[in-house]
Amino acid sequence: MKGYISAREASYKWGVSESRVHKLCQQGRVPGLERFGRSWVIPENAEKPIDLRNLKQPDSGKKCTL
Repeated sequence: MKGYISAREASYKWGVSESRVHKLCQQGRVPGLERFGRSWVIPENAEKPIDLRNLKQPDSGKKCTL
């Protein structure tokens, strides 16, 4: 499809694994995302979503004492 790339192509473009792209697609975090049969198609100009796993949690000031 013109104007779209596959999850594999997005994984190379964004520098992440193909399974990570699939997870982002399942979560609906890629703007303009479409489902084509059993595959995801991603707009060519779609930006990589922010990785929420890497955001620092605010420090609550509490110390863990075990």
